[in-house]
Amino acid sequence: MKDLMTKFQKTPHILQALLNICLFFLALALSALLISETWYIVQIVYQSFVTRQDSYYEMLSELLVFFLYFEFIALIVKYFKSYFHFPLRYFIYIGITAVIRLIIIDHDNAMSTFWWSLAILIMVGALFISNRRNSGVQKHEKSESDH
Repeated sequence: MKDLMTKFQKTPHILQALLNICLFFLALALSALLISETWYIVQIVYQSFVTRQDSYYEMLSELLVFFLYFEFIALIVKYFKSYFHFPLRYFIYIGITAVIRLIIIDHDNAMSTFWWSLAILIMVGALFISNRRNSGVQKHEKSESDH
C-alpha cells in the first residue's frame, strides 16, 4: 500500500514535466507561426506600395493575428517565469484581442457587433477587477513586511 502511495505522489511531477515539454514545443510552433505572420505582413505592406491598393481590413486583421501569436508566446514565457502559473490577465488580453479581430473581420451585422463589444466591455471590467485585486494583495503583503 505504501509503495502504491509513493507512485501516486510522483504522478503530479510527471504530469507537470509532460505539460512543460508540450508547452515548450507549442512555444516553438507559435514562434514559427509568428515569423510566418511577420513575413506575410511585410508582403502585404510591400504589395500595397507597389500596386497602390490599400487593404486596411486585411492588414489590421493580420496585425491582430500577429498579436495573438505574440500574446500566446508571452503567456507561455510568463508561465515559466512565474513557476508554472498562468496569470489570469494574460488570458483576458488574448480574449480582448481575439474579439477585436472578430469584430474587424465580421462587422456586417450591427447587433452582433454590439454583443461582441459588450463582451469586450465585460473583459475590460474583469481585467480592472483582476488588476485591483492584485495591487491590493501586493500592498497588503508590503505592509505586512514593513512590520
